[in-house]
Amino acid sequence: MSPTSLPVDNYLPYMPDVTRCETSLRELNLMWRLIESSARMVCPTEAQAILPTIAATRAGFDRLERELVRSLVSEKIDNVMAAIGTRAAYVIDIVVRNLYERTADVGFLATDRVLCEFVAGQTRDVEPVRARLLSYRRKYTVYDEILLLDANGNVLVQTDPAHAVEGTHDPLLAQALQADGFVQVFRATDLRPGMGPSLIYAQRMLHPSTRQPVGVLCLVFGFEAEMAGIFRSHRDPRGRSILLLLDGDGTVIASSDEHWIARGTRVPTNPDGAPRLLLHAGREYLVQTRRAAGYQGYQGPLGWQGQVMIPIELAFARDDGSPLDALDPAVASGLLSHARSFSPPLFEVIRATESIRRVVWNGQVVTAGQDVDRQRLKTILDQISETGARSNTLFAQSVRDLYETVLSSNLQQIGLVAHLAVDLLDRNLYERADDCRWWALTPEFRTTLAHPTHPSGAWESVASILRYIHSLYTVYTRLFVYDRDGRILQESRDDGCADAVGTTVDAETLRAVLALPDEQSYWVTPFRVDALSDGHATYTYHAAIRHPDDERQVVGGIGIVFHAQREFLAMLHGAVAERQGALAYLIDRQGRVISSTDPQQPVGSVLEEASPWLDLANGQTVSRVVLYRGQYAVLGASASAGYREFKTSDGYRDDIIAIVVEPLGEVRDARARNSGPQDDWWTQSSGRGCHEYATFFLDGDVLALDAACVREAVPADRMTVAPAGAHPARIGLIPPTANIRLDHFIWVYDLARLLSPTASTRSATEGRQIILVERAGHLFGLLVDELHAVPEFGADDLMEAPFGGAGRQLINRLIRARGGQVLIAVLDSDRLLAATQG
Repeated sequence: MSPTSLPVDNYLPYMPDVTRCETSLRELNLMWRLIESSARMVCPTEAQAILPTIAATRAGFDRLERELVRSLVSEKIDNVMAAIGTRAAYVIDIVVRNLYERTADVGFLATDRVLCEFVAGQTRDVEPVRARLLSYRRKYTVYDEILLLDANGNVLVQTDPAHAVEGTHDPLLAQALQADGFVQVFRATDLRPGMGPSLIYAQRMLHPSTRQPVGVLCLVFGFEAEMAGIFRSHRDPRGRSILLLLDGDGTVIASSDEHWIARGTRVPTNPDGAPRLLLHAGREYLVQTRRAAGYQGYQGPLGWQGQVMIPIELAFARDDGSPLDALDPAVASGLLSHARSFSPPLFEVIRATESIRRVVWNGQVVTAGQDVDRQRLKTILDQISETGARSNTLFAQSVRDLYETVLSSNLQQIGLVAHLAVDLLDRNLYERADDCRWWALTPEFRTTLAHPTHPSGAWESVASILRYIHSLYTVYTRLFVYDRDGRILQESRDDGCADAVGTTVDAETLRAVLALPDEQSYWVTPFRVDALSDGHATYTYHAAIRHPDDERQVVGGIGIVFHAQREFLAMLHGAVAERQGALAYLIDRQGRVISSTDPQQPVGSVLEEASPWLDLANGQTVSRVVLYRGQYAVLGASASAGYREFKTSDGYRDDIIAIVVEPLGEVRDARARNSGPQDDWWTQSSGRGCHEYATFFLDGDVLALDAACVREAVPADRMTVAPAGAHPARIGLIPPTANIRLDHFIWVYDLARLLSPTASTRSATEGRQIILVERAGHLFGLLVDELHAVPEFGADDLMEAPFGGAGRQLINRLIRARGGQVLIAVLDSDRLLAATQG
């Protein structure tokens, strides 16, 4: 929705700062109208030169009154919608990534030989089967229950005796028996009586000999615990919004606050993301609804979507802290210089402020040294100055309010992005630790390694199982089995990977695997390039394969090589998908990059800029405004906290920190951007035999020109950049103004280059001014940073300049302002003219 079509009145009651701004704008608009009318009636002749500018300023206020408030409202709404939209997307995407792993799990476990033989009736002893399922559940702790059903729906074995059932009449049974792949359902079922809706992944099991369906495997996902973890990790820390998971009908299936919006509630949705107020239970909300982006082609259960709702009366509440207060003033000022791209409403405010200052400055310059009754015009100029000061105060507060809104939103979201990136990593690698331990229990692997002289058919069976696993779990580049000596006997590998059969694993890894105490233990190699990683740094997960008749005897091991290059990069791109230009990194505690979207920081390099964040506590997330490679930027950093038992209680530690950086604009020297109140030294001049001087800023210094030589000032964006010519300081052309009768364009010179030929030419004109100087019949423009005032000084306030040299010959005198506390260099207009002609 564009700002012009936004129903502003619906939102203003919840934005008191914008309401105050609107009231002040109306009052100031009236003042500008009175000033213009007074000038036309009281001193039409004296004010002739500045009347067009006053009229333009007044017209600008007309436009500001219409547009600024609308833009402020729009900006605030956009920031809220972006923030809640990010969270809504994360809720559904994290769920879908997790459930994708479940589709692979059920597909592999349904082919387990021990389980299939039992369901087919080839074995009768239930206890080894139950023990095997419990062993699986101890590794894959995301499951609440695992059941084996026969073709008639009788429960043959289950892992949760507290919720024992004898059989089922659920249509899930018939669906699974008829389907070639997995079946997923989320609803109440007689397999979990009294437990409410359950998320179940089911797949048929085939007879080992006839390959006919003989039963069904059901994995009951721990949905409630998983959603509680997601909500806890990604909730709104201020508690102003609620996170929901919805089905395709908009019914809540999980809520971050059951007392606020309970499961089973039907809520309004906002699938197109447009800012609009939606009513629920007598309360108006801003809402964002997101469907899953999908993962590896899997979209999750049909119709599921993430949603975040924030009550309108809480959406725009201010935080206690101010991000601006934490910034160095020079950084804040430099950031503000990017207002055009950072926030168009900020840019409009700044332009209005410059216009007012220029009106007063030009009015004072026009009447300087003239033998006319200037009192009437001075009264008008005083009114303009007073109204301009009030305008500047209003604008400064509006700028600050909007600036803090935008900056706070950026800081909040960049921290959320970093947290998501490292959370996705922990969740993904948790599955890898589970996989290697479970696959090490594969009977065919244990039996064949315990009796290596088995016929070749047994070894081919090992290879076949590895290939089947690999087809289901595509996040690996290589899966391999090795004996007690570390010699690789069979493998499945991606295309392009070198053959590793016959080679050996490294000695350190072999010693660690042989020493693993039990089937719950695993070993992970450091993140590195080795002989089995095919030229890419990665983690390889290992587990011991044990003798089928003696758990204490290790007969070999299994290694699974994670495709870190592809998978980590996909995580980072997924996290920053909606933030154009953002750079994302995964680093270790030494700052070494393990993944990066930045071509300048390849894997293995050290991210020097990350040093302040290397000691973050596990689970800690921070966001800051920083200077990053010559850019102002928002940075988010988050340290891994593990997932479930992974990295928390299983003995494995490998801290990873996610760094996300979003540039806001190039660093600029903001010394001359004087956005604070004007210094009042010029009001303290002697007043004896006074002469006017036009003062202005250049590179942070105040310089002066004889006001009698100055015609007026115009905004620098009127300049057309000219190609480099014979004069090194000549940078462009401007057309004659309404107050200057000329039939040709006017050359503009960079004053900084005239003063110092070695200074670099500044092509940026945003916010700068051009002073038009006339001397000896020649008119030329000087590019400066900002206008200051037109004070009066007497002869006693001047002294000869004591220095010379390159550039300094343009300065012939110094003004001692504020009793000599401030020295202002006065430019000699004749020498300036000569410098422009030279």
